[in-house]
Amino acid sequence: MLPNRRGYFGEFGGRFTPETLISALEELETAYFKAKKDRSFQRQLDYYLKNYAGRPSPLYLAENLSKRLGIRVYLKREDLLHTGAHKINNTLGQILLAIRMNKRRVIAETGAGQHGVATATVAAMFGLACDIYMGEADIKRQSLNVFRMKLLGARVIPVRAGAKTLKEAVSESIRDWVTNVRVTYYIIGSVVGPHPYPLIVRDFQSIIGKETKKQILKLERRLPDYLVACVGGGSNAIGLFHPFFKDRNVRFIGVEAAGGGLSTNRHSATLVKGDIGILHGAKSDVLEDKFGQINICHSIAAGLDYPGVGPEHTYYKRIGRAEYVAVTDKEALEGFKLLSETEGILPALEPAHAIYYLKKLVKKIRKDSIVVVCLSGRGDKDIDIVRESLKLR
Repeated sequence: MLPNRRGYFGEFGGRFTPETLISALEELETAYFKAKKDRSFQRQLDYYLKNYAGRPSPLYLAENLSKRLGIRVYLKREDLLHTGAHKINNTLGQILLAIRMNKRRVIAETGAGQHGVATATVAAMFGLACDIYMGEADIKRQSLNVFRMKLLGARVIPVRAGAKTLKEAVSESIRDWVTNVRVTYYIIGSVVGPHPYPLIVRDFQSIIGKETKKQILKLERRLPDYLVACVGGGSNAIGLFHPFFKDRNVRFIGVEAAGGGLSTNRHSATLVKGDIGILHGAKSDVLEDKFGQINICHSIAAGLDYPGVGPEHTYYKRIGRAEYVAVTDKEALEGFKLLSETEGILPALEPAHAIYYLKKLVKKIRKDSIVVVCLSGRGDKDIDIVRESLKLR
């Protein structure tokens, strides 16, 4: 299964990095493939996923939402995991890999703060030093998660360059890694970056789809018709989609952030509106201007506010395996309210995009369709944003 040995999904992916990082990436690749074949490593990871993170996460039939929409909607409840999102799946795997590689310090980038919290959490548990890079704009709008990271003993480093959001946080993390590669492990948060990161994160997040397949067969005795997930960098979506790749009757829908509208420059719809380019070490869809410069993007959801996407998503789009759509900030807020009021579940603003898209999807599909939505995170971190946006007091 892709990627190939050079890290390409078709023509996308690869390793476009400074020479100083090549040896570090090769070291990481070698260590990962050894760990992947090591049963003791897998047993250790399974232990922590079950007893620390709280897996398996439930596959919940959202009956009230289903009645409202007229289809059967299941929610893959990643929001119930320790730290409140799917990010813990990946950080547990990578911290164990860091320890295996004798690294004494970990770093990470974060946008919405969930990956930062998950990294700080596992670093605290295993006793490693931890620095988190976060854009200054995201620090302001995700203050609760910043406080959580600090409580966990991590140092949160503000990034003041550019748009002061996720793209710049990734760039600063890479600069740090280049400088301190001998003692530092970079726990990247999504299926982006140079090979082997898109593969590593995809593999650790595939537990989402593997569990979903077993659970839906037990509950419905058939596979779902649609899988729906939000896409920023794309790790929760690939985690859900990948185990169903060969099940051609299961359709994939990735929901990006249309922000203020696709006709404006205030969106993060990379797959819907982007072009092929290079960002953070990989060839994939990016949002860029006519001169090839990366655009400043926008989303009300900090975790979707990224002008690139994982190369496997670009590959899925080009071969027609997945469809990618976009939902605006206003619509995402409606999705937040919809799930809150029908199911008593406050979603993060990221998966609220996917929840809202169900209102559009239901107009196109059969009423007996089964849809699984990845509820990738809970909404605690976004309460202040939602309150201000909806003018609720």
